[in-house]
Amino acid sequence: MKSLLSKVFFSFIIAASMVYCSSTKNNVVDKNIHSETDTIRIVNEEEEYEIIIIDPGFNTWLITNARPRGFYSQSYLEIKNQIYVNNWNIRVFQPTRYSGDLYCMRIDYDTSINYGYEVNYLLYNYFMYFQKKYRQNLR
Repeated sequence: MKSLLSKVFFSFIIAASMVYCSSTKNNVVDKNIHSETDTIRIVNEEEEYEIIIIDPGFNTWLITNARPRGFYSQSYLEIKNQIYVNNWNIRVFQPTRYSGDLYCMRIDYDTSINYGYEVNYLLYNYFMYFQKKYRQNLR
């Protein structure tokens, strides 16, 4: 179980780390969103980032438990995500204190980039799901 959990989160973290290769700071446009049973993938080829959330149960949780899109403002989600990403990354660098199985790779979330509503909505909800499922507190 631990090995599977590690692989699932390793896959999530690698994929969910927002890779931003371009030097432009333009707003996110023309994103392609793909959703399968346990995988949610958002791609923006113009801005050169991708976020993939692979965690069994997340998509079901998102449909049944998350507040609907539009419930939170984008600025609210950005502020919350900044806090959660910061706390996540702190835990990545403290493997003796926090489980390396849960926090195995840092998330690159640049607050000067407008990732758009959908990315922030899904990332925020993943943090809600993660905290509940694994009994973690990222606040």
